Amino acid sequence: MGKEVAFEDIYVKYYAKMKRFALEYVVFEEDAENIVQDIFTELWGRWDTYTTHANLLAFLFLILKNKCIDFLRHKQIQQKISDKFKEEYLLTLQANYYALEHFDKNMFSEDDLSEIINKALLSLPERCREIFIKNKIEGQKQKDIAEELGISVHTIENQISIAYKKLRKELKNLMPLFLFLIS
Repeated sequence: MGKEVAFEDIYVKYYAKMKRFALEYVVFEEDAENIVQDIFTELWGRWDTYTTHANLLAFLFLILKNKCIDFLRHKQIQQKISDKFKEEYLLTLQANYYALEHFDKNMFSEDDLSEIINKALLSLPERCREIFIKNKIEGQKQKDIAEELGISVHTIENQISIAYKKLRKELKNLMPLFLFLIS
């Protein structure tokens, strides 16, 4: 019997059973189908290795069990990461909500805001401040600043990133207002 015919016989005989087994553990039909299809793809690719087993059914279900375990482990890790991002996102939303709730537009006069922003800008290292002001306040392009200062555009990008990080710390709850004012 040729490889194609033997493979088709095994596929027809075991596919539905394997899919039902996988579905009991991985919950979604599409995932169960993908796992079983992967096993049959692997079986086809390593035909000579796998068909030498005396009890092919037991061997296929062992592979299936292991693939389901790997799938579930992977899903658990994905879920933990997703939960962590959701938790961090919720904390950010809560902090932003709190900041906006307590933001009093009358709390600062325009002069007070200018003073706070200037103080924050002055806290930046000199070169970092110069690059940030040229790009974000004066509106110069990064390429032009790089040519003027004789440094790479990558250095300009790094310095702007550093400036934002330091300004976030300095301005804390005022950062959205700062970004609004400089854009």
